[in-house]
Order: sequence, then structure tokens, then C-alpha cells
Amino acid sequence: MRIHARSLACLLLVLLAPCAKAAAQTIEDGILMPKKALCTGFIYTHDSWDEYWEGTLKRSNGNIGAITTQSVAWMGAYGITDRLNAIAMVPYLWTGASQGVLQGQSGVQDLSLALKYRLLETPFTGAGSLRVILAATAGTPLSDYTPDFLPLSIGLASSRFSGRSTLYFHADSGFFVNATGAYTWRGNVTLDRPAYFTDGELHMSDEVQMPDVFDYSVSTGYIKGAWQVPISFSQQLTLGGGDIRRQDMPFVSNKMNLSRVDALVKYALPWVRGLQVQVAAAHIVSGRNVGQGTTLSAGFLYTIGF
Repeated sequence: MRIHARSLACLLLVLLAPCAKAAAQTIEDGILMPKKALCTGFIYTHDSWDEYWEGTLKRSNGNIGAITTQSVAWMGAYGITDRLNAIAMVPYLWTGASQGVLQGQSGVQDLSLALKYRLLETPFTGAGSLRVILAATAGTPLSDYTPDFLPLSIGLASSRFSGRSTLYFHADSGFFVNATGAYTWRGNVTLDRPAYFTDGELHMSDEVQMPDVFDYSVSTGYIKGAWQVPISFSQQLTLGGGDIRRQDMPFVSNKMNLSRVDALVKYALPWVRGLQVQVAAAHIVSGRNVGQGTTLSAGFLYTIGF
């Protein structure tokens, strides 16, 4: 499930502050903010699909047509030290269907907090440096949205914790290679009904046990000066769960597997020191119990030095 969204209220305060020179980072990459530097900004995302996999069967559904999910996401990354960063993300999402009578949902989704630590950095091959990064992430719903209305729910409403390791090589020429993987433990979800049926079994309970998730990605590209241009391939594997039943709605604990390709271009504006703009695109090339979505996003990030 894609998570992106934010509020625009503090932007004016951010733009008035002095800034430091630093590259923007995510939980998955090998980039770290320097000590006492804050990178913050907003990303708008538009995701749409009209075909999905019902188990392994790819199909469309005239009752819902095309499903669109939009979001505005705030993120912030702060350098506690040169080796340890804290990252926070909060999204606001809204969904809609092009056909049928089902109404979309909207609201603040989940708060995600992460700590990212550079365990090792060493010269490598004489042409660059190699980093080993460890990260821990926790997330929990911020609003009382319902997860039992897929594919129009704004989230799965499951609290979670993940551990991630990343291997990052950055050549002096600007070329880089990044490989990362994470295991996510997910908490149970409570439904607003006394029983449910999934994976061939009837459960007389309102509590759903959520399967854990493993994900990994590999990326390569160019980071130097004002430019960051990564491309990546990633996979998500759900460790359990059943398939969508024929002609039924998805269920919160379904096995949701996917393979995705991503591309991003980020540029630091020379006339506004510390301000970066970015555009990105992603497409799901294969999956199980997920929509074959195409995602477009755009936003900006601003770096402040304290």
C-alpha cells in the first residue's frame, strides 16, 4: 500500500530559514543528513489502475472501473549526528472509483517514524566508498479509518515495526548502486463486524491476524552536484494470507505481492539555496491481489542547517 500525504501549513516558516547543503534521503537509500540539518518537504502522488490480479488471475471490474488514490505527504529527516538520522512521515489520502456506487474514503493515514544509522563507511575499489546502513521503522494509524473497504480504504490500519539493512556504493564520478531489504512485523487489525471469511475459513472474531511482509529493492543511478537520478526495481512479498475470492472484494489480510519499477529525477535549484524539486514515476509490472497501478508524483524538499 502506498503511503504519501502532508499538510502545507509550516512551509512558509521553512522557506524563511537558513539552509545547509545536503542531499535528500529516504529510509531505503544510503544517504544521511549531516548533524543538525533538517530536510523537510511535501510530495503529491497520483496512483491509478483499472486492472488487478484476483489471486493470479489478471482482470478488470466494471463495478468499480478505474481506482484512483491521491495523496499529499509531508516528510522530515533530521541529522541527530553525522551517523544517526531520524525520519518522520505523515500522509493524507483520498480515493475514488470511476464507476459504480462505492464511495471513496479520505483522511490522515499512518504516522511513520524511523531511525537510520550508518554502521560502516569505508573506501572501496579505489574509486568510491561503501556504506552499511541499518534502519528501524515503526508506524501506527493516526485516524479511525476503516481498513475493511478495499480497494477504496486509505490503509490497512495495522501497527507495524520493521528492521532494514542497506548496502550503498557511491563512486567519485557520481555513479551509485544501492541494495536494501526489510522485514516488517504487522499487528492485528480489528474489524467493525463480528465474523469474517478468508482463505477458505470462517473466523468468528472481529480481530484479523496480519501476515508479515518482506521487501527488497535494488537501484542505480547518478548523484552529484545538483542532480539525483535513481532508477530501481523492488519486490514486496507477503508471508501468508489468502487470495481474493472470485468476484469478491479484497480483504485486509490478503497476500499482496508485487514487483515494481521506479524512476526519479531530483534537482537542487541554484537560485534558492537548499531547495530541491523532484518528479517520479512508478509502475507495477506483476502482482498478486493488487492493482496494476501507475504512479506519478511531484514535490519539493528544503534543507535547513541549525
